[in-house]
Amino acid sequence: MLVVDPHGTLVGRNDVTAALLPRATPGTCLDDVAPPWLASAHHSLSSEDTRGGPGSGAPEPLTGPIDGRRFEAHPSVRDDGTVAWWLVDDTDHQLAREALHVERERTSFLARASNILLSSLNLGRCMDVTAQMAAESLADAALAIAPARGNRLPVVTCLRGGTPTQTQEKVDPDDVPGLGEALRGFPPVPSRWIDPATAPAWMVPEGFGAVGSIVITPLPGHGVPAGALVLLRKARTAAFTEEEEVFARLFAARSGAAMSAARLYAEQTAITEVLMQELLPPTLHQISGVDFAGRYRPSADEERIGGDFYDVHPAAVEGEPSLVTLGDVCGKGLEAAVLTGKIRNTLHALLPLADDHQRMLNLLNTALLNSQHTRFATLVLASAARRGDLVDLRVTSGGHPAPLIIRQDGTVEEADTRGTLVGAMPHVHARTAAVVLAPGESCVLYTDGITEAKGGPMGDTLFGEERLKQALAGCSGMPSEGIAEHVQMLAAQWLGNRRHDDMAVVVVSAPRTRRTGVLKPSARGRLTG
Repeated sequence: MLVVDPHGTLVGRNDVTAALLPRATPGTCLDDVAPPWLASAHHSLSSEDTRGGPGSGAPEPLTGPIDGRRFEAHPSVRDDGTVAWWLVDDTDHQLAREALHVERERTSFLARASNILLSSLNLGRCMDVTAQMAAESLADAALAIAPARGNRLPVVTCLRGGTPTQTQEKVDPDDVPGLGEALRGFPPVPSRWIDPATAPAWMVPEGFGAVGSIVITPLPGHGVPAGALVLLRKARTAAFTEEEEVFARLFAARSGAAMSAARLYAEQTAITEVLMQELLPPTLHQISGVDFAGRYRPSADEERIGGDFYDVHPAAVEGEPSLVTLGDVCGKGLEAAVLTGKIRNTLHALLPLADDHQRMLNLLNTALLNSQHTRFATLVLASAARRGDLVDLRVTSGGHPAPLIIRQDGTVEEADTRGTLVGAMPHVHARTAAVVLAPGESCVLYTDGITEAKGGPMGDTLFGEERLKQALAGCSGMPSEGIAEHVQMLAAQWLGNRRHDDMAVVVVSAPRTRRTGVLKPSARGRLTG
């Protein structure tokens, strides 16, 4: 405690103050023996008290340093006008508050980093964010390095206040102390063990200057390393502390998890895209003078595949029939799509037997019964061959709705074919129908997703076979593409936004124009004119 009169003269002290401020003896001027912040506070308080201002109350305590420690000064104005200054050592509390503030800032930074990093599944974007956030909050410059691709390292470099730059460095990471180990997922080397002078030119951003200290820490991923994080500080900046290195590893853990998730997503997306192309129905055109068209709509807008499928297999020898297959697997979604893929592959293997529909259906039936799947399918086979201006068709149904024939006069006929389900009974019993298409006539193969589409004015009425026949009656003479598109459009309008099953339609037409040349078959499912 110090007791000071209104003129700033020290009039008393206790023993603790004597040890803290040895020169503060009674009779000395406070300005000469106390720190400036305390002397200034006393003059301000005395002046206000003299005017009867705020100083007459209980002012807030002041803080300031004394001999390397931090103190709070609490004034108490006495009746004789002197002020008793109580000095309270607040150093430990201040350090605790500062540590708490730093910890809160770091926690907030890590939370923000997690939110930003996990908001994207793009690897390049994750690397950009990692380098930029590290440069802004952890270092003067930062590099996010992904595992090598061949003999090149994908690197994103960012200076504080700058924008990330992506490069591909043709370097050996083992030439940089600690980098090769970090990319392999080994624990980081302490920064004090890394000589800044060994930093290669590709690691130091242009205009950065001399490197004062380096931190190289791994970016841990899901089972495999996601890369490495390099932090650089300039020579005139304080070196990294152990606490800062630990904090860098916490940030790296979040960045590595995000980069690993992005890489895994990219790999799965690429695999899915390749597999999807094999499961999607092909684009149909014309082959050997016969027009083909197809349309497919899966059961949900967010899906691209389902249980309906179709293919057109060109004949191996010109003039022989091409085989059309259209089917519907029980169920929908990915599981049904996988089985359709197996059925399509099996049918492709059975193409040498394409002239014998009954045998193909029986062999496919046996394959399905012997598989682990418990699902069945309906199927219709159609062999189409051009004969002059006509198209000869043989159609066989295996539990599938019979194809519809659109004649020149607008009449719609149902092909005389029936059969049992495929994959449900030991044998498939089916009847094959022969159909001849004159120029401008068409045969429509469809799945029950079209006729069972539920909608209409009340939303609970099936589209139905009769409504389909009426719609097809107005399609006489239309090209196959127009008919397929018209059927899908009518079904979609009938449904509105309601849920529906997979829908597929294939149209086989005899062109109106006379045959002037021969069209060569292309690869499976791709028909060229």
